Amino acid sequence: MAADKSEMFRKYKETKDIGVRNEIVLCYMDMVKYITLSMRNIYVKYGDTDDLVNEGVIALISAVETFDLNRGVKFETYASLKIKGAIIDYVRKQDWVPRQVRKFGRELEEAYDALYNELGRNPRSQELADYMGIDREQLDKRLADTVGVNTLSFEELLYEDNFNNIDRLNDLTEYADHEIYEKEQKQVIADAIASLNPKGRQVVTLYYYEKLKFNEIAKVLGVTESRVCQIHSKSMLLLKRQLENYIKNT
Repeated sequence: MAADKSEMFRKYKETKDIGVRNEIVLCYMDMVKYITLSMRNIYVKYGDTDDLVNEGVIALISAVETFDLNRGVKFETYASLKIKGAIIDYVRKQDWVPRQVRKFGRELEEAYDALYNELGRNPRSQELADYMGIDREQLDKRLADTVGVNTLSFEELLYEDNFNNIDRLNDLTEYADHEIYEKEQKQVIADAIASLNPKGRQVVTLYYYEKLKFNEIAKVLGVTESRVCQIHSKSMLLLKRQLENYIKNT
């Protein structure tokens, strides 16, 4: 953290001056907007970006008020997790997703896990369709319908693991250990992405690294937005499984 920002935090902790707190918040507004836009695909069909930015600002204010300079954790790391958590929580509470879509999302995860255990690899779409007793066309449509559910499920797992780890830290030594864990976690996700088929890798890379919306990815790849949603939804199943395995084994 830059020296002037550290000084502002110290001043706020000593005085609880709302003016100082608001100065700090203004310094990090771009981070709120960046995180909100980077997560827009989980809410774009249902919510307004401005509403999510407002939730992010509230989370940023909370982060400023609860941040402890003495723990050695970077404020940017702590605040970004609070902001992501607020967005996930807001999306979850809106209950935008129809019950049948949520139900299919759970059934899809169960089918995927069962086939992965049986086959020892990422199951093909036709194998998933056969296992679930539906035709390939139905599966593809439902994969597109559940893209928000599957993406949110992965984001929740990623957020909860990272925030729980940050929340338990007490000193610089533990923070150094956390940075190693976070680096390993990113490698696990990168390896999972690398194991996807070419289209899956393209879609996930454009989504997470280039921060493109689904309709923008569709234009880049020359396919329909529905097809992008299908590919992304199925890719999230593998990424979540690999992340869950990593969490269980650490």
